[in-house]
Amino acid sequence: MDYLHTLDDIRSNIRQVIVGKDTVIDHLLISLVCSGHVLIEDMPGLGKTTLASALASSLGCTFKRIQFTPDVLPSDITGFTMFNLKTGEQELHLGSIMNQIVLADEINRTSPKTQSALLEIMQENQVTIDGQTYPAPSPFMVLATQNPVEMTGTYPLPEAQMDRFLMRVSMGYPSHRVEMQILRHHTRENQAVRLRPVATAEDVLQMQKD
Repeated sequence: MDYLHTLDDIRSNIRQVIVGKDTVIDHLLISLVCSGHVLIEDMPGLGKTTLASALASSLGCTFKRIQFTPDVLPSDITGFTMFNLKTGEQELHLGSIMNQIVLADEINRTSPKTQSALLEIMQENQVTIDGQTYPAPSPFMVLATQNPVEMTGTYPLPEAQMDRFLMRVSMGYPSHRVEMQILRHHTRENQAVRLRPVATAEDVLQMQKD
């Protein structure tokens, strides 16, 4: 398998919507190959969510975006069991985290209790629901975003949570040249263009294995 060719295809695909951030894109790809998770933090409007979504869209993997807010519960993340009155049995409802690529958007805007729901699966690739353990899908990667400056109404990530991330990257403000390029090529009309997958889940697993 030509890994470099596959990575180049993913990089080129992401660059259709992310301009002038090749180093940040490379960091995401390194983390992907190393089976790691990434925390993307910077000021609003610099493309954190767009970058994470672009990577997910470039891969033929299941994807879920979780908007972290104070009212999100741990069971919304991991899942829960519910008694079915018709069948008289407990039914399992898996949470949003049980996808191959998960975007934890504004992760520091949810409570520490909900943040802790990510600890097990980010470390051990599994979740425990009512005493039963369920494996995460493969490959599995969490892309989290947060604004490190505006802290009102947020909950700083504890060290145990930060330790789950292989990399912590920052987008940074674009240069004047890049801003002009964004204005020329990324108008309101073509922002809605969706990226198509250029790699499969099997490609990612093979790169991680080798």
